Amino acid sequence: MSFLRRRSGSPAGPDFDVLAMDPGDWPGHFGAMTMNAQDGSCQGIFLRYDLFGGRGPAMFIGNLPDGSPAREPEDGVPFEIRQLLAALENEEQVDFVSAEDFPVMLGDDLLIVKKVKVSEERVFCSQFGRSDGVLVTIASWDRPIADDLYQLLKPLPAEMFQQG
Repeated sequence: MSFLRRRSGSPAGPDFDVLAMDPGDWPGHFGAMTMNAQDGSCQGIFLRYDLFGGRGPAMFIGNLPDGSPAREPEDGVPFEIRQLLAALENEEQVDFVSAEDFPVMLGDDLLIVKKVKVSEERVFCSQFGRSDGVLVTIASWDRPIADDLYQLLKPLPAEMFQQG
């Protein structure tokens, strides 16, 4: 499966805040897509950050609410990693290797981040749960995820995910 695209209708937008880096701060191309259930409810928002004029995706950030089918992949490889590799046209088999929790300080707050390791060593992935039940997953290509990246994440305006 390649980059997700909405095929019909106009999205109503997520019923939760979407955490991401401000697209205006990114030097390349930015794309966003929604995953919707049969009833039209939002099952996830995915943000794709491409480097410098489309030389390839560098990062996917997923925001998945409770109940989203993409939250619990059978093989343990996060959906965002699969999407990143598909966008890179990397068709090699990728397997889950391990996951480990790490504490990250955000000002006076403590964030517990799960770092996911897969068999493709150029992929870096981290996940954390928000107080509203949304799971945020960051998958990056050939760039380790530094703790200061979490400082850059902020809610994007809901209007960004609406058409019309």
